[in-house]
Amino acid sequence: MKKIILNLFLIAIGSSAFAQDAINYQLPPKAIADLLLAKPTPSVSIDSKAEWMLFSERNSFPSVEELAMPEYRIAGMRINPNNYSPSRQTFINNFSLKNIKTDKTLAVTGLPSPLYAGSVNWNPSETKIAFTQTTQNRVDLYVIDVATGKAMKVNKQPLNAIMGGGATWVDDNTLLYRVAVKAANLAPTRPLAPKGPTIQQNLGKAAPNPTLQDLIKSPFDEQLFEFFATSQLVQNKAGVETAIGKPAIYSGISVSPDKNYLMLRTIKKPFSYLVSSFGFPSVVNITDRTGKVVKMLADLPSSEERPSGYDNVQNVPRGFDWRDDEAATVVWSKPLDSGLIKKNVEFHDAVLALAAPFTSAPKELFKTKMRFGIISWGNATLALVRENSRTKQTSKLSSYNPTTGALETLYELSTNDAYNNPGFPVTEKNKFGRQVVLTTDGGTKLLLNNTTGASAKGDLPFLAKFDLNTKKSEIVWRSQPGSFEMVTDVLDPQKLVLLTRRESQKDVPNYFIKNLMLRIADRQITNFTNPYTQLDGVSKEKISYKRADGIDLTGDLYLPKGYNKEKDGPLPVLIWAYPREFNSATDAAQIRGSQDKFTTISSGGPLFFVTQGYAVLDNAEMPIVAKDGKKPNDTFVEQLKLNAEAAINKLSDMGVGDRNRMAVGGHSYGAFMTANLLAHTNLFKAGIARSGAYNRTLTPFGFQNEDRTYWDAPQLYYEMSPFSYANKIKTPILLIHGEMDDNPGTFPINSERLFNAIKGFGGTTRFVYLPYEAHGYRGKENILHMLWEMNTWLDTYVKNAKPTAAK
Repeated sequence: MKKIILNLFLIAIGSSAFAQDAINYQLPPKAIADLLLAKPTPSVSIDSKAEWMLFSERNSFPSVEELAMPEYRIAGMRINPNNYSPSRQTFINNFSLKNIKTDKTLAVTGLPSPLYAGSVNWNPSETKIAFTQTTQNRVDLYVIDVATGKAMKVNKQPLNAIMGGGATWVDDNTLLYRVAVKAANLAPTRPLAPKGPTIQQNLGKAAPNPTLQDLIKSPFDEQLFEFFATSQLVQNKAGVETAIGKPAIYSGISVSPDKNYLMLRTIKKPFSYLVSSFGFPSVVNITDRTGKVVKMLADLPSSEERPSGYDNVQNVPRGFDWRDDEAATVVWSKPLDSGLIKKNVEFHDAVLALAAPFTSAPKELFKTKMRFGIISWGNATLALVRENSRTKQTSKLSSYNPTTGALETLYELSTNDAYNNPGFPVTEKNKFGRQVVLTTDGGTKLLLNNTTGASAKGDLPFLAKFDLNTKKSEIVWRSQPGSFEMVTDVLDPQKLVLLTRRESQKDVPNYFIKNLMLRIADRQITNFTNPYTQLDGVSKEKISYKRADGIDLTGDLYLPKGYNKEKDGPLPVLIWAYPREFNSATDAAQIRGSQDKFTTISSGGPLFFVTQGYAVLDNAEMPIVAKDGKKPNDTFVEQLKLNAEAAINKLSDMGVGDRNRMAVGGHSYGAFMTANLLAHTNLFKAGIARSGAYNRTLTPFGFQNEDRTYWDAPQLYYEMSPFSYANKIKTPILLIHGEMDDNPGTFPINSERLFNAIKGFGGTTRFVYLPYEAHGYRGKENILHMLWEMNTWLDTYVKNAKPTAAK
């Protein structure tokens, strides 16, 4: 880290005389910096037999200098032109293995140094682990032998990870992966003068699309994309690389369960200037293992012709996948409504199948009344079919008998109804090594795992048996209040031996083996310690309160170490939130989260400021609920105000929050919320808005869960845009944005224009542009500086604010 220069500190924050501050990176208070830079707990990957555990350690944050490495932004991707890989990755910097039976840990040897690993992948029998190693000029493939703990490089040709990194295990000794066709330094060079203008046209076809970043913008971009995305598919067996087929732009590679066929999706021209690479025209082929085409399944157009509306789809086949319980059968769906969900038809989708040798006509399996989602295959008499309506916030799960064709509804519920969510089916490996739905009790019951377990008492994860005949669940185990414990794997479904992850407010998450049948003491198999000792003594409570219209709300309240409200009085407050839309007030009122979780630090979260004497209300519920037959957003601003008032009143009534020293903040849609609250209320002393969208006309084909277009509801778009009311934003607002934001809709111009508008009307605002950052911030210096900006802003305008009553 460069030495910090403090010669331009708070002067510029309170001054309107300067248009910009040319300051160096600043450091936040030590307590904040120490929290951010604490070494994170390793990630854990455990084999299905709970014999071996892989620990993966990661660097906390890359430097800004690393973020500044060469980068091309084309076709919706960000790539490093020197090594055929994505340019923005978080790498693993160390591996170790632990034998759970012997309780011994061994370091993995043979690792490259320095290690920049990713795409970790166990082989079918879980005796080997593949991973990629990314250096400045190439990507290599390594395999760890689990028994010996030794890693070895297995590739000869450098990998091409542009369209998908890592390798696919075909069997225990065979890997499939893409390799680079040409050296990176042979990439096309930008001409000094273009051959002509860049031209796009549309000849009468509707092509509504969301606002996407980093798209192709010129013929030169097309050349770059084709050069870097083209790869050769190879098979590596015992270290021998064999080419499969010819070089192409492979966007999807999938091996049939019997390992005899490949399903390959390849991109073709013309490349679109409106959608990302995965929406380009493509061909889906079935080939043999040498790459010879056996069957062309589909020749698909660009997705730019997809109709607007969240439940609308293109009028083409979609979702090609292998059936997991058969040797080589492809399954896909097609719309029966021309892709238009509002079309008055009984069934909206059909699901079809085609089995090897792929010479017969496809067979229709069943039809769905909502939009088809996914099939979880089990056996010849059972599969689970999920269909959804995003607009109606509804999901349905049905049992399907592949032999008889019978489709029977098991349950249907709101996607926002967390209390009644039964969980997800536990799976097991079949004879093909594929994960299929597990049944118990003679095939009459499913084992369902709910890793959230929302309830009126907070989140209490559970494991349940679901009777396929009665369609009722019986909970066989549930986490108890006082801790948060979830099942991460079912090691023995008959004896109910479980692998769980347990934590509490005081106990860092660790893994345990639990035996429900024998009821013996749980065996702890990891011993992670608290990386955030600075938070010892900070209190956490999930508080509940009501807004004026009766809807129940919750939030996670953190109070500083040693705080005593009788002695210390009300504190300055930071409320951090992210709005969500609901079609049902009942769903909106459900309690989400648990006060029994261990407090972990996220670089984008607000908890740092509890060390600086603030009460922090994190995850403050901001539901936007459909009312009186209208859509949720029809009363967006009104409901934001109700939510904010309720939170402020609760904290004030508790005696812990000073209603005259309240700040509000959020990231992305939370930033949008923040700007709206400052534009339409005087409830807060300051706001912090990071990487938001403030002018909804810049997202004219919908945003979040709003599927009406600007032309359907222009007044709504105007009224929901805080930019429309920039002249009313007089509360100090700190705007922060990554200069390379890659999120659809939150182009940096949003913050630029809102800052200029507020400044133009004499408001108090500051705009911080973080170099090389995308939608989520990663650079160490940038994040530390961001926290300095936030802390300084809060201290200036909230903690030390004049004690005048909020209006």
